Amino acid sequence: MSTDLTTVEDVTVPASGLTELDAGAQRVDVPARLYRPSSADARAGSRGIVWVHGGGFVWGDLDMPEADWVARRLSAAGHTVLSVDYRLVTGGDIDRRVFADDAQHRFPAAHDDVRAALSWMAANAARLGFDPNAIALGGASAGGNLAAGVALRTARDPRGAAPARLVLAYPVAHAALPELDPATASAVQGLDEAQRFRPEAVAAMNLNYVGDEALLTHPFAFPGGQDLTGMPPTLIVNSEADDLRATGEAFARELEAAGIDTTCTYEPGTTHGHLNRPEEPHAERSLTTILDWLADGEHDDSRKDLS
Repeated sequence: MSTDLTTVEDVTVPASGLTELDAGAQRVDVPARLYRPSSADARAGSRGIVWVHGGGFVWGDLDMPEADWVARRLSAAGHTVLSVDYRLVTGGDIDRRVFADDAQHRFPAAHDDVRAALSWMAANAARLGFDPNAIALGGASAGGNLAAGVALRTARDPRGAAPARLVLAYPVAHAALPELDPATASAVQGLDEAQRFRPEAVAAMNLNYVGDEALLTHPFAFPGGQDLTGMPPTLIVNSEADDLRATGEAFARELEAAGIDTTCTYEPGTTHGHLNRPEEPHAERSLTTILDWLADGEHDDSRKDLS
């Protein structure tokens, strides 16, 4: 199917995108959706972008605005976007903070799916018309966690494709919610309880994702607090009135301490998940921030590729 600006195609990412050296990987083919710009919008410097929606690791799909609207908006700006329908942990109800003891598809299932998608994009870059060395990897909320974990994996393991840029929207970076600073504490004070991400709720969500307390310290499950050496340049866009802003800002400080080129900001007037509400002006402003940052990095990425 197509729009005036974007051609949209459902694709299947083969599990063979993971190398034979990935012992223990939960190999399955991954459904995804490919968004390609029209010839009029494609231009020199257009990137391939792998995008990962959020949903607390237990819900979300390719039709939600945080997946579809974001991908269309990025593609309309000239980029080729692969939106990943990664495996969700089964049996959870994030709204009621209730999770199943016998859940399936826990870590590293979704992590492996995103890695396979990144490998597929790199392998198909010539056919799709973008530089395989300038791919951006991004995600929102739990998808931001997955994107950051995969970026750290590729920084430590040079055998697979690696992103040149990392874009995180209100990510879940740490296994435990860092303490809120005064600005964030003030911003969330008037929120309804349903909009809050209390430390105990974040802890339950994250434990449900991994299923084993020992995995809460796994660097690819929760990269916050880990050695972040070698991570790509990173943009973090938080929501203003959001408890999870604490983990996004803490992760930015950790990236900077590791010598990573990091830009961290928040969108004024927003609560968590604002990219899932494109009818509000805040979502468009954040997409503009992302697109401007990606455009500013084109020269640096090209120079790096030539070195």
